[in-house]
Order: sequence, then structure tokens, then C-alpha cells
Amino acid sequence: MSTATLNAGNWVDQKKFLWLLGAPVMLLPIIGYALFELTGLGLFWWFSPLFVYGIVPLADYLIGEDTSNPPESVVPRLEKERYYRYATYLAVPLQYVSLVWGCWAVATLDLAWWAYLGAAISVGMVSGLAINTGHELGHKTDGFEQWLAKIALASSWYGHFFVEHNRGHHVRVATPEDPASSRMGESFYAFLPRTVIGSLRSAWEIEAKRLQRNGHSVWSIHNNNLQAWSMSLVLFVGLTAYFGWIALPFLIIQAVYGFSLLEVVNYLEHYGLRREKLESGRYERCQPRHSWNSNHTVTNLLLYQLQRHSDHHANPTRSYQALRHFDEAPQLPSGYASMIVLAYIPQLWFRVMDPKVVAHHGGDLTKASLQPGKEAALMARYHQA
Repeated sequence: MSTATLNAGNWVDQKKFLWLLGAPVMLLPIIGYALFELTGLGLFWWFSPLFVYGIVPLADYLIGEDTSNPPESVVPRLEKERYYRYATYLAVPLQYVSLVWGCWAVATLDLAWWAYLGAAISVGMVSGLAINTGHELGHKTDGFEQWLAKIALASSWYGHFFVEHNRGHHVRVATPEDPASSRMGESFYAFLPRTVIGSLRSAWEIEAKRLQRNGHSVWSIHNNNLQAWSMSLVLFVGLTAYFGWIALPFLIIQAVYGFSLLEVVNYLEHYGLRREKLESGRYERCQPRHSWNSNHTVTNLLLYQLQRHSDHHANPTRSYQALRHFDEAPQLPSGYASMIVLAYIPQLWFRVMDPKVVAHHGGDLTKASLQPGKEAALMARYHQA
């Protein structure tokens, strides 16, 4: 663990009010529309991806990393302070402001196809960011926060993430059984259908077993997946009925882009990492070394410190404000915003990340998770032990 901490008696959260930045980011499409009205420049219909893939990486580069950790003695106080939870609550209604605005824009304004698509992608990015909000809220045990998590996931039709992430991914992370853990040599475009289908199947199976244990039918109101999908259905039907059929393609495009944004983040979080299977047949406990970490300040502020993924998986009950940097955790070369762009270009991704996987495993690729069919080529090229 990093020793970059302060004495507990003098420690204050210097970023306390900066955590609120995760909420106004949900209004990026509306900010882009305002800039379009001011300038007449059509590129502002694409403001969300321009901001996330352009401005955020630049800010990460200029401001740099923060490896400091809160002293353990103040963590109980941090966990109890409701302010940090309220900061995440605020993002959810703003997410829906952008969604409804987007439906209004495509239904009311005479948009060219590229502006329509830009509005859908911009709002879809908000829906993708909202999955991260749902991720933080979904880890809580409070019933209100769990419902708020489902509401945050509704716009992307990814409500089953609430089940699969907590009771599937966290159990099987960095193992061959986990559809959300990518393999060395696997491109994002090969990973995407595998994780979407695998996660959906896993969520259904997990919930079916839980309901069977509790004496309920899988088709009952108690099914968390059905609850979440029903919310999405009501939302999409209601918005289409109000704004007209022209809003439906917009809603579908933004939902698909939104959940693909989640999955590209999943892709980079565990790439090539694998937990060892013990003699007992069980996998070793998840450690910080089984997740890629990043301490780039700006992206961490916007994503409620999701990039401190190593601590999140090793200690999933920790809230975002208390997550720690570990020196032994593998480090991404930059923040998520720029790593996503890299993942979209497989050859660049492999060139940057494959040597890092090799270095993390000390040259021994028998410890890495390798893409089936590419094991021989990867071993011949990189194996050093």
C-alpha cells in the first residue's frame, strides 16, 4: 500500500467537494446544445464524446495522479458521512434531465442524421456514466440506494448488471468463468459479444437460483432482473408515446452505446489477469494484483474513484471515498478516458498493454489469462520464464 498518507489527526479530504463533479457531467449533452446555439458549430452535437475522449485525458495529463490514501483510522468516519452518498444521488435526476432533453431535441428540432446520431451518442455516454453511478449505489445494502441503482441502469436497459456484477463478477473476477474479465490477445470487439451475452445469461441463472431457494418462481415480481427490465420498458414506452416514434431509434442507440461504454471499461479493468486455482479447487482470494489500477485524478473524480479498481475488488464493501492505492497493483499508463480510445484500436491496445501484462507476471505467461486460440503465438512471442 502507498505510504503517501497524512497523520490522521490532521487529515481532511481535500477532494470532498470535488466529488460533486460526477453529477454535472450528466448534463454534457445539454451543455453541447447550448454551445451549438451560441456558435452554430454542428460538432457540439457530439460534445459528450469530445469532452470525455478529448478534454478529460488532457486534464488527466496536466493534473496528474494522486496516490495518497486516507488514514485507516478515519475510514469509519468517511464511510458514515452521508454527504458522499448524496453526491451520487444527485447524478441520477440529472441523468434523466439529459435523457428527456435528448428525446425532445430529436422530436422537435429538424436534425440532420449526423446531428441525430451525435445527440444519441452524447446522451448514450451519459447513460454509460450512469451505470457507474448505479454500480456505486448497487453495492450498498440500503433498499433506497438499491432502487436508485436500478433507476440509474434503466436508461441503458442494463438492469441485470445489478445482479451479475455483485453476485457474479465479484465472485468470479479474473477467472475463466467470468464473462466480464478480458483475456490477453482478445480484442474489445471479440470481448463485447462474449461479455454481453455471458453477463445476461449469468444474471438470469444467479437470480433463478436465488428465487428457487426462497420458494419463488423465476417469473415472479421478486425477480430483480424482471424488475429492472420492466422499469426500462415503461421508460422507453412512455417516452416514445410522448415524443413520437422518432424518439425510439434515439433511445435504442443511446442505450446500446451506454452499455457498450460499461463493457469497454470492463475490458480494460482485468485484461490478461488471472487468479490461481488452489488445490482445493477454489480460486485464490481476489487481491489488488488482479485488477488494473489508475490514480489519474480527474477521471477518478468524475467516476467516483472507479479507477481504484484494485482495492474495489479486493474490498468490495468500501465506498468510493475510502478506496486506496496499492503499490503492488498493476497500473494503467493513463486514465480510463484515454484507455477506452486505445481499446477501440486493437493493434495499439495490444502494443501498449501486452508488454505490461508480461511485466506484471514477471515474464511468466502461464500466470496470465490468454485468449483461446492465441496461446501458442503469445507464449512464443512473450514468455520469458
